[in-house]
Amino acid sequence: MSEKMITILIADDQTLFRECIKDLLENEKDFKVVGEAGNGPEAVALAKKLKPDVILMDIKLPQMDGIAATRAVRRESPETNVLILSSYEDDAHVTEAIQAGANGYLSKMLPVAELVHALRTFNQEGVMIPQPIMNKLLQHLRTNIPGQVSPPDSLTATEMKVMSLLGKGKTNKDIAEEMGCSVKTIKNHLNSVFTKLGVNNRTEAVVKAIEMNLISADDGN
Repeated sequence: MSEKMITILIADDQTLFRECIKDLLENEKDFKVVGEAGNGPEAVALAKKLKPDVILMDIKLPQMDGIAATRAVRRESPETNVLILSSYEDDAHVTEAIQAGANGYLSKMLPVAELVHALRTFNQEGVMIPQPIMNKLLQHLRTNIPGQVSPPDSLTATEMKVMSLLGKGKTNKDIAEEMGCSVKTIKNHLNSVFTKLGVNNRTEAVVKAIEMNLISADDGN
C-alpha cells in the first residue's frame, strides 16, 4: 500500500523561493504542493479552498503578515497545520507565531535534507520546533507570563512526565522509548492531557503547561 501524500501550500512573497521549495518537495514521492500564495489573504483563502495538510508560512507577507494569517487559518481551517518557515528566529517572533496557533517553527537557513526530514516528522507528530527555538520559546514565556497558576489536580504523574519530556522538544517516539512504552500509549496520554488542559495540539500544550508550572525552569535545556 502506498504512503498517503502530504499536501502542502507554500505561502511566501518571493516567487523564486516558492518555486525552489516546490521543486524540492515535488522530487519527494510523499509530498504534493497543491498551491502557492504570495500574500496573507491569499494563503487564508487557499487554505480554506484546498484544505492542505500543511502550510509552509513565511512571517513577512504583504497585506496580512504570517502571524495574522496563521490566526485566520487556525480559525477557518483548523484541520490544516501551520509550519512557520522564516528567517526570523528572535524570541518575540517565535512566541507570537506559536501563540497565534502555529504548530511549528523552522528557520529558512535549514539545509535541504533537514527541511524534508522536518516536514515528514511534523506531519507525523503534529509539531516541529527545533530545540534551540524551543529553548527561546520556553525562556520567553517563563519570564513574560504573569500570575502562573497551579496545575490541575486531575493530571496524573505519568501525564506530568510526558509533559516534562514534551517541553524538552521530544517526539512521541523519543518519549515512548524513554518511558518504556508504545508510541500509541504516548498518543493516548497526550490526548488525555489535551482534553484536561483544554488545548488542541502539542504546541498549545507546551504554552499552557508553562502557564500552569507543569514545566520546570530547566526543561528546555
